[in-house]
Amino acid sequence: MFDPVISTLKLNRYRKILVAGAVSLTVLAAAGIGTALTTQAASQVQAPAATPVTVSVVALQNAAQWTDFSGHLEAVDRVEIRPRVAGAVKAIHFREGALVKAGDLLVTIDPATYQAEAARAQAEVSAASARLTLATSEAARAQRLWNDHAIAQSELESRTNDLKAAEANLAAARANLQTANLNLSYTQVRAPVSGRVGRIEVTVGNLIGAGPQSQVLTTLVSVSPIYASFDADEAVINRTLADLGTTSLETIPVTVDTDASSEPISGHLQLIDNQFDGTSGTLRARAVFQNAEGKLIPGQFVRVHMGAAQQKPVLLVSELAIGTDQNKRFVYVVGADHKVAYREVTIGGTANGLRIVTSGLKDGERIIVSGLQHVGPGSVVAETVVAMGKTAAPKA
Repeated sequence: MFDPVISTLKLNRYRKILVAGAVSLTVLAAAGIGTALTTQAASQVQAPAATPVTVSVVALQNAAQWTDFSGHLEAVDRVEIRPRVAGAVKAIHFREGALVKAGDLLVTIDPATYQAEAARAQAEVSAASARLTLATSEAARAQRLWNDHAIAQSELESRTNDLKAAEANLAAARANLQTANLNLSYTQVRAPVSGRVGRIEVTVGNLIGAGPQSQVLTTLVSVSPIYASFDADEAVINRTLADLGTTSLETIPVTVDTDASSEPISGHLQLIDNQFDGTSGTLRARAVFQNAEGKLIPGQFVRVHMGAAQQKPVLLVSELAIGTDQNKRFVYVVGADHKVAYREVTIGGTANGLRIVTSGLKDGERIIVSGLQHVGPGSVVAETVVAMGKTAAPKA
């Protein structure tokens, strides 16, 4: 006999069993998926993706080392133009800041007084010359008379002495004329050297004195050639002198550039001083440059680049490869396992647009030249190799 109550109880028990089984299956499935995801994440942590970088191979190259200094320009000649005679300024013949040549007229001082003095001296020469002519004639006549025993010996000596005095007076008159003409020429103040004149310190009509303490009319500095002076440390000087040997200083190349110059200007070393500065441990050096266009101005600060006398094998690296860690310099070296290693280096001067490394690297090692900011020691990288000094983006 069918009992509806009993049937309902059995159906409910069966449904509970089905629900419990479904829950168990869901838990087991979730556990399986979680385990798979955990395993995959662990795999990703254990094998990170390689970071793309650009590397270059370090190689020994024969190059002349260049060392950089701060320097300033100096004129070869600097002249304070002062009057050599006194008088009133009559005319100014130059523009302030203009380029002039040696011998160009700069200032005229009123010459009237000196013209009169030159004329007076010329008259004295003429008078002395006439007296000499007379004395010569009298001495010759006395000599003839003495030969004929017509005059005494004393008379002949007197005429001879008059001749000598006349000769001396003429020489003195000529010297006075020369002085007068010099003073007259000094009324035309001319440029003693070629160069650039400064500002005008006097105006027309002013009275000026003469001599070393007189009023400065203007200043004149030579333009070409021009000096660049700089202080070099002991190590650089010692290396330069050792490389130089018996070769002259003029063989050492030097270039300068300024904020205004588009390209370096070439010259050569001209002087190494004879003693070190005990305070700074540096030695003053000087280079010389042709400056016909006047691009370099005395007193200007410049960047000086001094080359070596001869080439040597050195390790050259790109500036982009060198990092700074406080007061240290370093590079990232990539090993055969594609891992990055931190390497402290010591750097020197420059050559061929690259930086010389004096210690810390070996020939044939690979260093990162692009992408340094994305890696660190121990990073795994994917390298794109380029020649040292060339730029190329790392391949993603």
